[in-house]
Amino acid sequence: MSVRALPRVLCIVGPTSSGKTLLGVRLAKKFGGEIINADARQVFQSFDIGTGKPIGGKRTSKGGRKMYVFEGVPHYLMDFLPPTKTMTVAEWQEQALAAVKGITTRKKLPMVVGGTGLYIQALVDNYTIPQVPPQPEFRKAMATKPLADLVKLLLRADPNAKEKVDLKNPRRVLRALEVTTFTGIPFTQQKISAKPVIDPFVIAIGLERDELRERINLAVDAYIEAGWLDEIRTIRDLGIPWDAPAMTSIGYRELGAYLRGECGIEEAVKKTKAATWQYAKRQLTWFKRDKRIHWVKDEAEAEKRVKAWLGEKEKTA
Repeated sequence: MSVRALPRVLCIVGPTSSGKTLLGVRLAKKFGGEIINADARQVFQSFDIGTGKPIGGKRTSKGGRKMYVFEGVPHYLMDFLPPTKTMTVAEWQEQALAAVKGITTRKKLPMVVGGTGLYIQALVDNYTIPQVPPQPEFRKAMATKPLADLVKLLLRADPNAKEKVDLKNPRRVLRALEVTTFTGIPFTQQKISAKPVIDPFVIAIGLERDELRERINLAVDAYIEAGWLDEIRTIRDLGIPWDAPAMTSIGYRELGAYLRGECGIEEAVKKTKAATWQYAKRQLTWFKRDKRIHWVKDEAEAEKRVKAWLGEKEKTA
């Protein structure tokens, strides 16, 4: 009998509103899985509705493990980070790998679910990423500059960032510029793949663009109906400033403009839907480049593919 050298990890990826969250829960129940969140917005505490966390779940602990539980399924790296803090890719990668090891030890199936492509890739390809902590003074100095100026500075120092960094995401641009500045090495030259540490199977639900856009619009409307605006008001009552890292998330900044009296609700909702769609398109571009992803048409096909993958692994064990 051969020895399985690496832990099996099921990754469910794809753009926002494609159905990753519910698919992850369904497959976790079916195959005895525990989920590791790979959504950069769902890590934040109190930011629930607009980030698409599974509503009805709760933060708890068991056996010394802190987790977010939804329908009995543990979710790690979800709903734990203060809204004023940030989490680097290197930090997420380290904690995700620790979670993989713990889940495997409990003889459960580790499942990574989310749409933050860099998180997924860092784990799957075992990136070696410099542990550069956030630099408050540097960020304060850069905060006065418009995104276009930050992009120019980044591309001047690292021309290849045009292909590897989401240049429409201020946080990603600033982080790449920060790492480049404080290491003296272009950001894109620092993401070096090392020897694999997991045995991944990556799937995504493929939707037609018109259907995906409609799902996004319906999701935003549903979030508003579910109390998204009240959630933001509550967050503000907790003393979270408008410029906190979590507040830069899509929707929170657009609806924040409405709550500050800078625009009407119709305009804020329209901008939220547009910004979410633009983000989804960037996600699609990112994931379509990865030929290892198995695109499925629905949950039933996903379940069939995973069952076959697990069966094949058992045969070789």
